Amino acid sequence: MTFSRLSLLWKILIPTSLVMTLSFAIAGWLVQRDVVRASYASVEQEAKASFQAYESLWKERANRLGAISEILSTMSDVRAAFGTADAATIRDTAGELWSRVSKEDAFFLVADGQGRVVASLGQAASFAPNDDLPMVRAARAQFPRQASGFVQKGDELFQVVVTPVYVQSPAGPVLLNALVAGYRVDAGVAQTLKNSTGGSEYVFVARNRVVTSTLAPEITAAIAPRLLKNATEIQDYLAVPTALRDISGAQVGQLFILRSLAGARRRLAALRREIVALWLLALVAALVTTYLVARKIMRPVAELDRAATEIGKQNYNYQIDVRSQDELGRLARTFQSMCESIRQARQELIRQERISTIGQLSTSIVHDLRNPLAAIYAGAEMMMDSDLPPEMTRRLARNIYRASRGIQDMLQQLLDVVRGTSSGSEMCSLREVISAAWNTVAPSADTRGIALDLNVPDDLECPMERARMERVFANLFENAVEAMRSGGSISIRGETEGDNIMVRVEDTGPGISAALQGKLFEPFATAGKKNGLGLGLALSRQTLLDHGGDIWADDAAVRGQGGALFWLRLPKNRSGITQEAALLSGTR
Repeated sequence: MTFSRLSLLWKILIPTSLVMTLSFAIAGWLVQRDVVRASYASVEQEAKASFQAYESLWKERANRLGAISEILSTMSDVRAAFGTADAATIRDTAGELWSRVSKEDAFFLVADGQGRVVASLGQAASFAPNDDLPMVRAARAQFPRQASGFVQKGDELFQVVVTPVYVQSPAGPVLLNALVAGYRVDAGVAQTLKNSTGGSEYVFVARNRVVTSTLAPEITAAIAPRLLKNATEIQDYLAVPTALRDISGAQVGQLFILRSLAGARRRLAALRREIVALWLLALVAALVTTYLVARKIMRPVAELDRAATEIGKQNYNYQIDVRSQDELGRLARTFQSMCESIRQARQELIRQERISTIGQLSTSIVHDLRNPLAAIYAGAEMMMDSDLPPEMTRRLARNIYRASRGIQDMLQQLLDVVRGTSSGSEMCSLREVISAAWNTVAPSADTRGIALDLNVPDDLECPMERARMERVFANLFENAVEAMRSGGSISIRGETEGDNIMVRVEDTGPGISAALQGKLFEPFATAGKKNGLGLGLALSRQTLLDHGGDIWADDAAVRGQGGALFWLRLPKNRSGITQEAALLSGTR
């Protein structure tokens, strides 16, 4: 309902803005989706490149350790020192050479065939003589080839290379010792990896805990729970995991290579701002353009709307100011032609109605004047053709006088109704007025056997225009007499109710026809009457309204349920009648 009350201009602007917003939202979503995919693919590709760089660097370090161990295992004096199984001899013999060939922050262990540490060199604080090295026993499955992998000892993680040292015997090569070279995976190693792979972050995890990381401690602590659940997207990072395996191939931990998503998200935020700015510019441009175009279109529509309003007010002379040559211009010209046709048709209809009204009114006047004119004609003819006695002559003269006076009063009443004027009121007895009106129809009523039951107190008086009120009751009597062709009775009751006099007029006739319902007091409303054209009740109601009262038919009478029943209301006081009558006339 709210949208239907809006003007056409807003009905155009609102859907336009909604369509523009929806279109940009869909386009923005598609662009953002593609950008996000491209950004994530780029970051993922960078992470994979970092992983490949990490693998190359990792293998290079392992190969370097393996090469150093291979050199040591082939030197005769070192092999001789290994054969003594003396830790001091081994350290003295191999220590100087180890320090020369190893540039790594690594350690070097000499173990027997069962994995017991005989001697240690370099950064070997975590390993001591007589420590058991299960990695050596695991590596024997790969001897005489070198074996490499990751080893965890306590909370520390190591990368190691195990190299076998064999001696010849009559039975063939015999395992003399195993050389274990490696280094601890710590923050320095992680930072070296980061510097070597373009700024990727590295997090080493083993036994469900972070061993070392290139991230700040607080960031590492925040993302560790999700890393341990193998999540691939954590806060502002994309994580690529890889397993860390020991010499036997079992997984001992994971390495997560993290690539920052901050740059991609900044680019995405910038893209969103650009889309919103573009949407706002496009929306404003579209609304302004639509508004200007719609205003141009709506101007003739508004003019047509005003024209329709004026036509509704019956102003058929209104000129439509639309000069365009498009569909609206043609519609306006067609509308103007229609208005002209309606105006001409209305004028013709008014002319025809006037002619018809004049004819009907003339017929009614002729009907009302026929009886008094007949009396005048008959009396004058008798006086001219007969030698009448003086008493008969006087009676005929009185009849002629009454008839001519009745004609004069009738014409004056009609003129007063047309002009809306009044001849002045006087205090009259209601019973006398009703009796005088009955005398005009008494002869025809007696002929049909119709009796009058008059029950109105003698002292019931009110101010009225006597002649007009007599005509009101005479009209009611004439209608009742004409309706009761087989006899009957007319009953009149009058009583006081507050400041008004209520008069009840009822007959025993067939009642009011259903064809007259709703238009009983309209001019020319008639059904089945042989004489008259239905002006009586209309003039009677106007007379009551002019007196400040009213007249209406009872509902039962209107429904034709036996007899006609009318109610008349007359004010007992003349003061304020003119104003009340004007108000009543204006509302009816």
